[in-house]
Amino acid sequence: MTGGARRTRSGAGIGLLQVCAAGVLWGTGGLVVSVLHERDGLGALTVSAWRMALAAAALIAFAAVTGRWRAATGTARAHPALVVAVGCGTAAYQALYFLAVLLVGVSVATVVSLGLAPVLAAAWEHVRARTRPARREVAVLVAALTGLVLISATAGHGSEAPGSDPTLGLVLAVASGVTYAATTVLGHTLAQRVDPIALTTCATVVGAVALAPFLAAAAAAGHPVVSTAPSSLVLLVYLGLATMALSYGLLYAGLRTTSGSAATVATLVEPLTAAVLATLLLGERLPWPAIVGGLLILGAVVALRPREDQPAPV
Repeated sequence: MTGGARRTRSGAGIGLLQVCAAGVLWGTGGLVVSVLHERDGLGALTVSAWRMALAAAALIAFAAVTGRWRAATGTARAHPALVVAVGCGTAAYQALYFLAVLLVGVSVATVVSLGLAPVLAAAWEHVRARTRPARREVAVLVAALTGLVLISATAGHGSEAPGSDPTLGLVLAVASGVTYAATTVLGHTLAQRVDPIALTTCATVVGAVALAPFLAAAAAAGHPVVSTAPSSLVLLVYLGLATMALSYGLLYAGLRTTSGSAATVATLVEPLTAAVLATLLLGERLPWPAIVGGLLILGAVVALRPREDQPAPV
């Protein structure tokens, strides 16, 4: 193998680790959102809006301090349609997922939305390239989705809320999965052309604008919009900086060398992280099927790493 091929393969491995790190950070977000909802009465969409707004403010400041502001504005001017699509898609699939959780429960919403994404992303890539999936790729996908089902069904994620609407919730979960897959594929396309920090900044600003009406609607309805408790403010800042600004920066950096379908599989470490945190911090029991599911997901992620005789994804 030539030195250039080794560097390309090494970059693909680093990109996969970056996407996995983003998934781990997202996995911590569910616990924080639950704490803010139970302690301060903040709705999931309200928290999501604050999360994206704080991330946008942090990324704008970072871009200005590091001299990347020109790159960010240049990205917005050069690819306005893609930037708006990625930003709105990011905001939309989060909102659709949270709404699905309220209507059909976390387990079903997670399996449907996160499970659809890698299937759809892989199908799109093969249709576009006019190829058929290899047996290894099918095995990786089946292992990852089986692990996702085992974790979501057995790791104590909760059930449907009172007054739920399973049919509508299922439709919203499907819409979330479709939007997540499309956003990842579009993000992969754009990440090949621009600086990941610039892309993250532009997309997050667009998403913050898209979710801002939820804050206004919550305030108009008399619902809590923000907490004055210092610990809650710290949690909101953590959501914005770690689970949004940093995680999406890692995602778009990883998408420069990782395919969209591989990225959607790698981010399945999110529910695995959430299950482990619930066990360690909340005392929830992690039954053996969930442990098997976690091992399947980890095995699938390891199998995504390009082999010696396999070209790295472009």
